Amino acid sequence: DQFGIANRHLMTKVFSWFYFSINFGAFTAMLIIPWLLDNYGSSIAFTVPGLLMLLATITFWSGRYRFVHIQPAGINFIKELFSRAGITSLGKLASIYAFIAVFWALFEQTGSSWILQAQKMDRILFGFELLPSQIQAANPLLIMLLVPLFSYVIYPFLGRFIVLTALRKMTIGLFLTVIAFAIPSYIQMQLDNSLTPHITWQLLAYVLLTSAEVMVSITCLEFSYTQAPKTMKSFVMAFYFLSVAIGNLFTSAVNFFIQNEDGTSKLAGADYFWFFTGLMLITAVLFLFVSNRYREDKACTML
Repeated sequence: DQFGIANRHLMTKVFSWFYFSINFGAFTAMLIIPWLLDNYGSSIAFTVPGLLMLLATITFWSGRYRFVHIQPAGINFIKELFSRAGITSLGKLASIYAFIAVFWALFEQTGSSWILQAQKMDRILFGFELLPSQIQAANPLLIMLLVPLFSYVIYPFLGRFIVLTALRKMTIGLFLTVIAFAIPSYIQMQLDNSLTPHITWQLLAYVLLTSAEVMVSITCLEFSYTQAPKTMKSFVMAFYFLSVAIGNLFTSAVNFFIQNEDGTSKLAGADYFWFFTGLMLITAVLFLFVSNRYREDKACTML
């Protein structure tokens, strides 16, 4: 466990900057890798990130003595996991993760349906034509801008008027996702009418969706850590990331079941995007009621 009484006040900032560093790498990769692929081929495009991953592994290994090391608990961990307290904690968190999975079902479409949509849009920006896959770089770039903005400006400002708990942040984030996904729904309506909207519409959606990501994803990481029993923190963090996988599986299942035998879709064009927008609205409203009834585990919060 990397946090104790002396440094637990830094937890929110640590998770925020952890997320910042991830997206710094993602932003760089999303700009450079498509360019390497187009100009030098797949061998170079895969070799460069592979070498960087090797360098990152060596750097991480060299700092092994700076971390707090916890010995494997063995059978005691299994007992803790299946104890009444362990099952209760996981059950409570699962009630939160079920809603967060829907957020990921929408968010991860920036790497699929949003790219397909961008292919049909006017992508000329400041005299340059952006590749459809490069539009994704807006997300990590915005993360790097919005993480400090939320941490040092927006959250302190909102804190003057309301008690901004983790669950309230996530609730606001889910409703922001509804608005964010309504924009590509509108874009698709324009495309369905043979119009060519400009890519700035999708960039606006990225601003809102990334703001939602800051309020949902980063907050849920910290929330998971603080609500997990002391001996189950790594397991609970992995349990949280399972919600990401479930969200992706849900989208895959939807795409499978809406396919007709003749290759057409039951949710063609804008209907596809409006389906997920409506689903997110229902999810956000339900989460509002569930989060109001949720009681945080103060004992876990004390680490």
